[in-house]
Amino acid sequence: MATATLKRKRTSEDIYVRMPQSDIRFFQQFAKKMGWLIENKETLWDNYIKNSPTNVELTDEEIMEEVRAIRYAK
Repeated sequence: MATATLKRKRTSEDIYVRMPQSDIRFFQQFAKKMGWLIENKETLWDNYIKNSPTNVELTDEEIMEEVRAIRYAK
């Protein structure tokens, strides 16, 4: 199964559609005709990582302290 995100050009709303892999090509052609943007999960993650900050003012130890505090807090 594949997941796609659809966005219209003007006012847009993100939706997620699960469909059989065999229908993806048809759906991509339909979306292109409608002017929608289709992104899969990998594309979304790639964009997120590409646009994330590179100069983080935290050390690895500080990050792990926060993770542990949230994970093990009761």
